[in-house]
Amino acid sequence: MIQTIVPTQPNCETIQWISICTLEDIYPNTGVCAWVNGEQIAIFRVVGSVNDTNNNQVYAISNYDPFSQAYVLSRGLVGDRNGVLKVASPIYKQNFCLTTGRCLDDETVSLPVFPVRIINGQVEVGVFAPHQENAEI
Repeated sequence: MIQTIVPTQPNCETIQWISICTLEDIYPNTGVCAWVNGEQIAIFRVVGSVNDTNNNQVYAISNYDPFSQAYVLSRGLVGDRNGVLKVASPIYKQNFCLTTGRCLDDETVSLPVFPVRIINGQVEVGVFAPHQENAEI
């Protein structure tokens, strides 16, 4: 199974997809960091079982851990808490939901999430482009 996560963004109509790496470049149930439009993004590959790599899901959240004030989340431990897919920060161990960016340990903290998809084995991250009316060519 291939899953595409596309969160909505107000006042945006188009998404520019940027190729990051091949799916095989990301080990199952781990993350990598990518520099996209001046921002560090943590991209995670989650599979139901290490032996079942046909069931891939990818998620993208900010790589910035607001508790340690370091760009480290791509190095965190992937797992679940009561059925919620999450990554635990490698520094102070706060857990962040991979689908919403919400901190599971402090409801006042949330991280940006990014659209991500797999196309022909390539992992792509989406960057929202603002809606432009009467654009000149």
